[in-house]
Amino acid sequence: MTTRDVDRRELLWRTAKKSSGGNCVEVAPAGGGMIAVRNSKQPDGEMIIYTAAEWTAFLDGVRGGEFDDLTVSEI
Repeated sequence: MTTRDVDRRELLWRTAKKSSGGNCVEVAPAGGGMIAVRNSKQPDGEMIIYTAAEWTAFLDGVRGGEFDDLTVSEI
């Protein structure tokens, strides 16, 4: 699936509960087990589509601490 196959107006976007409406990553189920990701500050900008396997690998990495060295002060 490519971004051309997805109508962003039909997606149910959401952010993390702890985001407080700030600079956020928004995610939405995109059909076929795919997950769409976009920047909340640019809702009409580019979005990335991940397969279920890619999304699961990313979440496993987050939960496993693979990105803990990336703090706000280092980015």
